[in-house]
Formats: sequence, structure tokens, C-alpha cells
Amino acid sequence: MHELGVVFHCIKEVNKIAEENGVKKINSVTVEIGEVSRVLPYLFEDCWNWTVKKETVLKDAKIIVETLPAVTHCEDCLKDYPTVKYGKICPHCGSEHTYLLRGNELTIKQIEAVDTEE
Repeated sequence: MHELGVVFHCIKEVNKIAEENGVKKINSVTVEIGEVSRVLPYLFEDCWNWTVKKETVLKDAKIIVETLPAVTHCEDCLKDYPTVKYGKICPHCGSEHTYLLRGNELTIKQIEAVDTEE
């Protein structure tokens, strides 16, 4: 299960951002996971929920996962199409000269900090 390693890396990055900005408590983190990234959102969430129990700044922080659709571009007809539905073969012209534009990434989109100065 490589999701645990991905979660550890994500938490490390969020902790670094929190430290750089003087944040003492994080309420939630929103991540975008590409639909062909090989990261399973439900396993990512399970690993996150297990890991943040042991954290300080991120203790019990909620994870919000948004799925990014995979999009492929055809070099012959210059059109984009949904990767999961059609795969490597362009549905517009039948070409195999295609490449993935997006959908295999995992990005930290948003971090919601708790205002502790009240």
C-alpha cells in the first residue's frame, strides 16, 4: 500500500507550510488526486485518518479529496478527450499519437488553519 508513503509525504509538506506560516493548528487539508494517479482515494483517506491521530499541528485534521479527471491530448487532430473512457486511442481520429495532459497528479490544494488567537 503506497498510499501510506504518499500520506507521510503530504503531511510532511503540510507541516512545513504550517511552520513557515506560524500555524499552530490545522482543521482540514484538501487534496486533488488524479483519477489515473494510482492513488486510491479511499485508502489515502484511511491512511490519513490513522496518521493524523499521532500528529500535533495536524491532529485530527479532516482530509477532503477531490478527484481530477484524466485528460489526454491527441497530437494529430489536436483535440483533448477523457482518458479513462477512451484510453490511448483518440476517439476523434483514431490516432495513437497521444499523451496524458492531466489526471496522474496529487496536489495539496488548500489548507484550512484554525485561528487560535481568540
